[in-house]
Amino acid sequence: MSDEAGPADLIVLGGRAITMQYGADERAQGVAIRGERILRVIRRDEAEGLTGPDTRVCDLGDRPIMPGFVDVHAHSEVVFRTDYETVDVRAPTCCSIEDVCDALVDGGRSRDGWIVGQGNLFFDRKLSDGRLPSRADLDRVSRDRPVAVRAGGHITVLNSKALEVAGIDRNFKPADYSVTGLPVVERDPNGDPTGVVKEMDTLLPFPHVDKSELRDAFRIGLDKYFTRFGVTTIGEISETVDGVETFDSMEQAGELPVSYRVYLWAPGTLKLEQAADWRNHFSLSSRQSALRIQGIKLFSDGGFSAKSAAVTCPYLTGGCGEIAFPKYFFRRAFELSQEADLQLSVHANGDRAQEWLCGVIDELGGASSGKTRTRVEHAANLMPRERTMDWWARAGVIPVPQPVFIYTFGEYFPDYLGEFGARGRFPFKTLMERGWRLNGSSDVWIGSETEATNPLFSVWCCLKRQTFSGSFIDPHEAMTLEQALRTHTIDAAAALGEDDVKGSLAPGKYADVIALERDPFTVSVDELRTLKVDYVASRGRVVFDQTSGKA
Repeated sequence: MSDEAGPADLIVLGGRAITMQYGADERAQGVAIRGERILRVIRRDEAEGLTGPDTRVCDLGDRPIMPGFVDVHAHSEVVFRTDYETVDVRAPTCCSIEDVCDALVDGGRSRDGWIVGQGNLFFDRKLSDGRLPSRADLDRVSRDRPVAVRAGGHITVLNSKALEVAGIDRNFKPADYSVTGLPVVERDPNGDPTGVVKEMDTLLPFPHVDKSELRDAFRIGLDKYFTRFGVTTIGEISETVDGVETFDSMEQAGELPVSYRVYLWAPGTLKLEQAADWRNHFSLSSRQSALRIQGIKLFSDGGFSAKSAAVTCPYLTGGCGEIAFPKYFFRRAFELSQEADLQLSVHANGDRAQEWLCGVIDELGGASSGKTRTRVEHAANLMPRERTMDWWARAGVIPVPQPVFIYTFGEYFPDYLGEFGARGRFPFKTLMERGWRLNGSSDVWIGSETEATNPLFSVWCCLKRQTFSGSFIDPHEAMTLEQALRTHTIDAAAALGEDDVKGSLAPGKYADVIALERDPFTVSVDELRTLKVDYVASRGRVVFDQTSGKA
């Protein structure tokens, strides 16, 4: 006999349900789903009462089920395009500059025109040579074709032909502003460009995937980078309008396996005023549960690798980085986003940038609440002064850190900032003890580590706190496993203002359900990094299944 309200469409049963919901029945082993929503969290013996003639029952045996992961800050379009456009020269696969050049030569044989390589963030520290490839190194790859290595999106190295094509010579004057920070062209003592440019990737004439190819690139990329790792919601920092429209067309065709919450990059994707008035510049046909314009993304400073993050202590080589826009621009962005009911998301790597932003927000009356509460991206990655968190509190912002950066570059802060850079690196335990609700995200972009989009790798980073070289950063700041899982589920959903409908298994929430091969609470910390996701349902639709019908 089915429940009087009607049977479930789908019942997912596992060994136990890790609900991420305080007060939940610890004996729960599954969920009953109707449409896009969870009807009930159930025990196995309750499944029969919710089963009708058309109910699909997926019995996953002893596999634990839990809510889908929420990646609140990703550049997925950039990653999907990068797979199509570039040669992967990242360390440790490419250990040396010689390896990088060999890979570029091999990769260049299968493409015409530009040869573009994707290198890691802090590429100079991860290659055995201890430096970036030079203009001369890349000239050995080709003198006739433009060659570039994009080392993490803030620094790029160009060969002589690429400099020529880009019009960068000794008389070249960089633009006053790019969407990621203040552009810099490094020069030798004679005033000639060395080939290294910073914060200029959006200004260079790189080739781009044609819109007609985007759908294939996105379909492949979503499976490769997100779905197979159990990510069911992405806070997307947009790259192009074409990209957003492609996500929309994929959803219309039933091909979008995740929910997207899109932040329009201003002035990258659209100018600020256009982003706030986006409906007059493009339209979406998808339901908001699948695809929604969530907010506007700004860059207030650059990256540490380019020494352009705005900090309060000078870099060892001099300078403190710069705030990338004037106060009036930020005030306008804050006001426009609030008027348009959009969430403002601001990249602020350095503590000076964070405090400056929070000061202006405080002057404007503080951040709002819910889905429009202002986010400060990268806050809590490096906090040399505890007073910075007081600025966050005064302004009412949401700090958005990236635990994967512990591994990616956490060990390099002191190399750029001295003793100042060794203080407050990813102080997650301290912040949680002070009452902060933290979230985890990949910030996957050009040059991210190959594991960056796997939330269980990020969970491993929260617990292990191990760096690229194998050292450890402040192990006393490690989270517990439960805290780390919440950081990537329910607390991540809170950063989007959606913890009422996402991030845990509970009646009325979207049916984003995943199953792991083993219970994360029964494996070692190092096994978390390689723990596989076997099953993914996104808004009640099964989008990934490696169980082959076997328990």
